[in-house]
Amino acid sequence: MGTSHRLSAARRIDLAWGLMIRFHLGLADLASTSFAYSALQEAVLSLRMWTHPGYFAEQRPLFQRMRPAFEQLDTELLTSLVSTNQWVPDFLTPRPNALGPDIRSELAAVRTTSSHEMRVDLQRTFLPHDRVLPPRLAHGLRAPEGLLAEIADTLETYWDKCLEPQWWPRARSVLESDIFYRARTLAVQGADGLFADLSPRLHWSEGTLTIRWDRPKNMPDAEIHVDGRGMVLTPTCFARGAITTLDKGALPWISYPARGRATMAENLDLPPSGPALERLLGRPRARLLTLLAEPASTTELARRLNVTPSAVSQHLAVLSAARLITRARQGRTVLYGRSTLGDQLCR
Repeated sequence: MGTSHRLSAARRIDLAWGLMIRFHLGLADLASTSFAYSALQEAVLSLRMWTHPGYFAEQRPLFQRMRPAFEQLDTELLTSLVSTNQWVPDFLTPRPNALGPDIRSELAAVRTTSSHEMRVDLQRTFLPHDRVLPPRLAHGLRAPEGLLAEIADTLETYWDKCLEPQWWPRARSVLESDIFYRARTLAVQGADGLFADLSPRLHWSEGTLTIRWDRPKNMPDAEIHVDGRGMVLTPTCFARGAITTLDKGALPWISYPARGRATMAENLDLPPSGPALERLLGRPRARLLTLLAEPASTTELARRLNVTPSAVSQHLAVLSAARLITRARQGRTVLYGRSTLGDQLCR
């Protein structure tokens, strides 16, 4: 792991049972546990859709619609950033320092990466499995500052031309809804309820959060004492289990699969609301209340119901007046979710 006790984010692979990484959290650490999402992390991890498209089937139709725009970009460079086992270089996913940092500020952080750090991260990403660096990256390292600028610029163009217009509004809704749900779970059920629901690869017991990890070569078990630094929890649309990056000099950080990823699918069947609930509330409001098992914005609800946002807003106002739903601002979005009374009524 080296003197920095660092496990590269390149090792963000699906976890099997092998390596044990244990985070030790005191009461103060739990109190300072926070949630965030990262547009840049999502952009970088989304490159897996072009190199390993079978892993996230619900996203496939959206990405197929992006393909014409994607193919106008430097696809050789973009796809070379993902190894054959889906690792990505650590320097491309800086830790989010706010709830949802602007991708321009995240890219600015990437552009400050030293040539040495970039070279080491690329080697950690590709050499253990692929044995060699992709030719495009190997050639670029002859002038590392130019390669870094080219990578950052190409990622920014990928964001502007592909992800931000077509994909990000829906993905951001999923990520913000997840954080709304997790924060409520932590408040109501405590750490036991929160960590038990994040991923089956996580285990929480008596102040220790354990991740079971596929053991990389020569990697010993890790004991990480949070020691007042807090824990950052980040939902993502491109993971199939809990994943982590370790750096004793930075905030402990765990990414986990976001709830509601399936709603990214096209032509998703709506959950049935049931005849009794429809007779009581009327079909439109019954369908809305049923959908709000997962927190969602007005725009996302309108998309799924194929109606106008103004129509959704009218029904949400009635449900809110009846105390069947709650509302909260998450980032730049107002999210609605079922209240305890709403949950009871739906059951």
